[in-house]
Formats: sequence, structure tokens, C-alpha cells
Amino acid sequence: MNAVERRERIVELITKGDAPISGSTLSKKLNVSRQVIVQDIALLKASGYEILSTNRGYIINNKSSHVRVFKVRHTNEQTEEELKLIVDIGGTVEDVFVWHRVYGRIKAELNISSRRQVQQCIDGLVSGKSTALMNITSGYHYHTVRADGEETLDLIEKALSEKGYLAPEI
Repeated sequence: MNAVERRERIVELITKGDAPISGSTLSKKLNVSRQVIVQDIALLKASGYEILSTNRGYIINNKSSHVRVFKVRHTNEQTEEELKLIVDIGGTVEDVFVWHRVYGRIKAELNISSRRQVQQCIDGLVSGKSTALMNITSGYHYHTVRADGEETLDLIEKALSEKGYLAPEI
């Protein structure tokens, strides 16, 4: 298998899978090193494929969707409720980011689209291994949310507002 065929196979494996596929799994299936997979993914992204890297593996965004950024503020204890609210209405929380006065924008990919993924995220935060980014900016943070249409994003915005999670834009 040459490099072009390998990259086509990577796209096929990522697209047809029901769950994210790790670089290690791809390297085993294609009999190449993990480093080769990382390079192939970079080339695929550069050629226009919207491949997302998550902590569970690679996924491809092949859905037409609409995106909106929400500025929010809440406590650590409200994080789970906020994320569930978004995914229950039909959104995918692509990322979380904060604006730090010294470091600028600090961003983490999330790609959370189900209650199960919300729980995995929360479990990671409460384990004490890491803390939420919002803690370095007094609870203020942003989420990029993807949905199937503007109506869904409007419903998410309304629900966030009703819960008091939307932060005022200055």
C-alpha cells in the first residue's frame, strides 16, 4: 500500500467508525508507525478533510452544521448541568477556551455530543488530575457549539440564558 492509498484508508476508517479511532489502532491496522499516522492526518487536514483530534481518537466532521460561540459563566458544580443541557438539545461542545490577560487564548478540544461523553469529562475533572480552564478566569469561559441548524443553536442559547449561564458580552 502506498502513501496515497494509506491516507484514503485512514479517511475510510475514521468516516465509517461509530466511535473515535486512536492513532495506535490506525497504525496497527495499516502496519505503520504512530508517527506516520500523525503525519498522514496532518496532510489530510491540509488537503481539506475536517479531522478532529480528541482524547479518545480521531473523528471526521462530515456533517453540515452550524456553529456558535457562547460566553458563559458558572461554578464547577454547574459544569455537568451546562454540558448536558447543550447535548440534550442537540449540540456538540467542540471546545472550551478562555482569554487570559497574560497568555491570551487558551483552548482545549472537547467534542462532547452525548451524556456519556459529558460524564467522562466530569469524571476526569473530579478525579483531581486536572482543573477546568474556567477556574483561571473566575468562571468565565467560551464554548464553540456545533448543531444541525440555527434553530437548535437558538434553543441552546435560550436554555443557557434561562439557567443564568450566559455571560454578558462587554
